[in-house]
Amino acid sequence: MHNLFFRHSLLGILGLLIGTASIAQTAPWPIKPVKFINSFPPGGPSDILARAVGDVLQKQFNQAFVVENKAGASGNVGADAVAKSAADGYTLLWGIDTTHTINPHIYKTMPFKEADLKPVMVIASSGLLVGVHPGTQIKTLPEFMQVARQRSLNFSSGGNGSPGHLWVNMANLAAATRLVHVPYRGNSPAVLAVVAGEVDGGTLATTGMLPQVKSNKVTALATTSRKRSRVAPEIPTVGELGHKELESEVVYVVMVPGQTPESTMQTLSKALLDALNRPELQSKIQDLDMAYEGLSGSAAVNRLKGLSDHYGRVIRATGMKVD
Repeated sequence: MHNLFFRHSLLGILGLLIGTASIAQTAPWPIKPVKFINSFPPGGPSDILARAVGDVLQKQFNQAFVVENKAGASGNVGADAVAKSAADGYTLLWGIDTTHTINPHIYKTMPFKEADLKPVMVIASSGLLVGVHPGTQIKTLPEFMQVARQRSLNFSSGGNGSPGHLWVNMANLAAATRLVHVPYRGNSPAVLAVVAGEVDGGTLATTGMLPQVKSNKVTALATTSRKRSRVAPEIPTVGELGHKELESEVVYVVMVPGQTPESTMQTLSKALLDALNRPELQSKIQDLDMAYEGLSGSAAVNRLKGLSDHYGRVIRATGMKVD
């Protein structure tokens, strides 16, 4: 009788433990405010997208979604903050691919290891706009190539390791130009540097450059995407103008600490996917001149790895470094 009672008690305890584990695995999310760490200054495309998604999720879950900007070291500051945060689904990195695809190739040491962060989703991608100050008297990409091969031109970017920085090196390698990289702290000040004539030009986010193009403060030469820009279809691509080797893209990605459980990853992925498929966010993505991708799991991992391999080859060939 005693043994029978013991067995029933043990089964009861096991059942309770299993039930508790099941409840823990399916615990609702979010039960407290969620923090989006954006690794670049306010006002850039990744910041605007993070805030738009946060607004939708806040209404959906009746919970606060807070965007905090932690810029610096080409996105490494914000990425490191997330890498060292709790792996509980309440701190997410909003940024671009460069912290994993460019920075490891140009920084002698990184504050975090590749495994310390993993992608929840590759949200979208976009090209850049190649533009120059009107004072250069350059009107077209062919003219630009001719001038840039004869003399040095200063080109701004959103910072060391940014897509604009990489593009300068791609152009110098593939087209024998003599561009000099001038880093700024974010896309917005890099655009203003072109407008003010502090630099000759820049290869920067289309949405940041376009208002200056329309007000004749910047001359647009081409976009770096494979297809023409949705918001500026009148501007030709570098490929159309005979320079496919200068095609370049920015990939917008959401990441979490590397130890985040798979069940939490799936919860986050589903919440993001549901939000991003809403008409208002699809419209926002188009307004930001982005092409929606919505990749998660191994597809997101492989997307970043492919970019890292490609950029690594460019960086080794050019000797690109932190300026």
